[in-house]
Amino acid sequence: MIGSFLTRGLLMVFGYAYPAYECFKTVEQNKPEIQQLQFWCQYWILVAALTIFERVGDTLVSWLPMYSEAKLAFFIYLWLPNTKGTTYVYDSFFKPYVSKHENEIDRNLVELKTRAGDMAMIYLQKAINHGQTRFFEILQYVSEQSTLKGPKPQSKEKKETTASEVDDPTLTATKNKDN
Repeated sequence: MIGSFLTRGLLMVFGYAYPAYECFKTVEQNKPEIQQLQFWCQYWILVAALTIFERVGDTLVSWLPMYSEAKLAFFIYLWLPNTKGTTYVYDSFFKPYVSKHENEIDRNLVELKTRAGDMAMIYLQKAINHGQTRFFEILQYVSEQSTLKGPKPQSKEKKETTASEVDDPTLTATKNKDN
């Protein structure tokens, strides 16, 4: 059994990097062959589907001996020109399944887009409401801080005595006592 680290590295090279490079070369040709473009499009469609399914499949069957090595061999089988694996798997399994369920898939995708848009709007509204609430709380806090400090203290200059203080000597005495 090849080590898990080595197998993952080889899968990256032979399952993704090499096919990506070959696809690049095909696309960048002056006049790319339609069969080559179709082959690489089919390959990447299968790789995308396998990547989605492997999130579930890996947890269920990754304990099997040689699972990683078999996955690596399958990726190589898909692009190897002698086997024409991509064409076989795509035409025999993937295309018939998707063609049969295409209307249902399209309907589910439209529904998913609608739900995702609705959810995004709900979360956006919640975020805006939260932001407004926090903004007003900050304004209230700043306002409270400025009123707690109160008016600036008056200078200790001589204050004028009012007529009522002159008439009531106890007010004058109390006032002088406070100062």
